Amino acid sequence: MKKVLILAYDFPPYISVGGLRPYCWYKYLKMYGVEPVVITRNWTNEHGSSLDYICPSPSDETVVEATEYGTVIKTPYKPTWSNRIFLKHGEFKYRFIRRLLTAIGEVMQFIHISGTKKNLYLEAEEYLKKNKVDAILATGDPFVLFFYASKLGKKFNTPWIADYRDPWSHDKVFQENKAYYIWNKKLELNIVSTSHSIITVSDFFSGKLLNYFSSKRIHVLPNGYDPDVIDEISKVPQSTKKLTLSFVGSMYKWYPWKSFLTTFSEMIEQRGVSIQLNMYGINMAEDISKFVSALPLKTRESICIYPRVPNKELLTLLAGENVMLLFNNYSMIGTKIFDYIGARRKIVLCYHNDAHALKLKEEFYSIEENENFSNQLQEDLIRETHSGVIVENEEDLKKVLMELVDEFNQKGKIDCDSTGVENYSRTIQAKKLAEIIKALK
Repeated sequence: MKKVLILAYDFPPYISVGGLRPYCWYKYLKMYGVEPVVITRNWTNEHGSSLDYICPSPSDETVVEATEYGTVIKTPYKPTWSNRIFLKHGEFKYRFIRRLLTAIGEVMQFIHISGTKKNLYLEAEEYLKKNKVDAILATGDPFVLFFYASKLGKKFNTPWIADYRDPWSHDKVFQENKAYYIWNKKLELNIVSTSHSIITVSDFFSGKLLNYFSSKRIHVLPNGYDPDVIDEISKVPQSTKKLTLSFVGSMYKWYPWKSFLTTFSEMIEQRGVSIQLNMYGINMAEDISKFVSALPLKTRESICIYPRVPNKELLTLLAGENVMLLFNNYSMIGTKIFDYIGARRKIVLCYHNDAHALKLKEEFYSIEENENFSNQLQEDLIRETHSGVIVENEEDLKKVLMELVDEFNQKGKIDCDSTGVENYSRTIQAKKLAEIIKALK
């Protein structure tokens, strides 16, 4: 059996969509003849929020877990000076100092093995001194893991694979500062050029990467849903008491959530519709709660915001809902849409062509689009699987919500006649990855 060493910073029990991709490789690769060894951080879910990202590990020692799937090596984490200041004094104090310390750390970690992720490198190095593997795979971000994989690959004469969940220097956040962009682009070119091959989540990102690495073999392995979890929740019935609309995960600055909530409120207050909006694990809970608090009473009573919960628990909750809300990510497809289609609940995507949403996109969207590839990946998937409704604009949303209310009142549920969903099972992606690893020479 082949063996792969996986460097993955985000990994359960940390609640992160980025951790689900390497977790499902760990869970399913062995089915296809590849034994995974994961090097990650020892996470805690003390807060159930983004604070868990900067809190210390529950142990100062490395923890090794061997299971039926493979091995997980959990390395200890101590907060940086910047994070210690944050934990002690809160978000709004000493911002300049915290940002300066963070920036210095971000640069220094690529000059020598240092910073919050260094224990992943040190444990991987110790493992490779005693154990032979057929490949090293690093999933980013954080992209310093690519740096580690490159160094380890050279030191132990082992091919390594770069997995792009997100863009590196192609992200506009890097491009806003010319010097920082040039630095990161040079790092990316130098480091990833040493990889054996590249994998990424979509044809769009593949096209971007080809501009940098035209001689590299680039494989597209989309994200997906965990079939074991989906099978467990498949018999959970929809809510029949009140029509529920649910949103999960991160909010971004280009999401038109304010206009959505305003329209949602109008439907409740002026048209008397009965809808419950549930929001799970959102990262802007304070801002959204403040906005909601200024809305009329009926609307406030129709919106609930919940903390983060583990993926299996979250999907069980979603299975009891009627409709899933999705905001347009344009050329990025994200991960939550796969859980939505796996749960077989109708998706409502906002928006295709809304004036306010497009202004937000122009101001805040962080990915440069490519005219040679689709820039509406969520819409493409919804159409392919017949899994939802693509809302044109704010005015169209009113019509769609009324249609959902009418259907729910008539049937006591919302139908979702999706097809081809099984093509996006994580087991299929694990099988493809196993084939890539077994083909390495």
